Amino acid sequence: MRQIVLDTETTGLDPKLGNRIIEIGCVELVNRRLSGRNLHFYINPERDSEEGALRVHGLSTEFLSDKPKFGDVAEAIRDYVRDAEIIIHNAPFDLAFLDAEFARLGWPKFAEHVGPIVDSLVMAKTAHPGKRNSLDALCERYEVSNSHRTLHGALLDSELLAEVYLAMTRGQDSLVMDLEDSNGGNVHAQIQIDVQQLIVLPAAAEEIAAHDAVLDQIEKESKAVPLWRQSA
Repeated sequence: MRQIVLDTETTGLDPKLGNRIIEIGCVELVNRRLSGRNLHFYINPERDSEEGALRVHGLSTEFLSDKPKFGDVAEAIRDYVRDAEIIIHNAPFDLAFLDAEFARLGWPKFAEHVGPIVDSLVMAKTAHPGKRNSLDALCERYEVSNSHRTLHGALLDSELLAEVYLAMTRGQDSLVMDLEDSNGGNVHAQIQIDVQQLIVLPAAAEEIAAHDAVLDQIEKESKAVPLWRQSA
């Protein structure tokens, strides 16, 4: 199975206002393993970034001025992601920008070139309701080091998200227990287990004998058949 973890940086928040993609980073997973075959482009958006966006990504107009335009790298991007499952954190945001760029080229929407699209933010909200589910929060929760992340970068964020996604979907290797809600209130327990990977070890004869002795003691003291023996 081929999966692509994808992230973009943009000049602003809304492609309908003329904002453009300035960076795209993709990390490839093949059968849930990092292949090392990644894709990364800085892109000249032919406009300035909005002040708020510039504070997030730090990519100046001067830095991007000699980078290729989206149309120059579009074929390489489309070929790279074609038919793969795509994993994006807060997918509607990135898809809106990709669709806008594809529309400028007269192409169908991004989703028509790829396989299923997985929104890891939706996954995280389902697994951790009431919790913070930003990429930084998930890195902390799943012990993925992001200490080298001072500014947002598409390739770095894709690499972090790939690690987080693997941790979120690991099955038996991922045991998640949230014992408090965000306000320190009601107790929750969320456990993700792949039962097909569980190893069943039958009890030894001496362990069964010790267990029966405990049940005998319980039955004697309570003068009632223990629930364990009733269910058996």
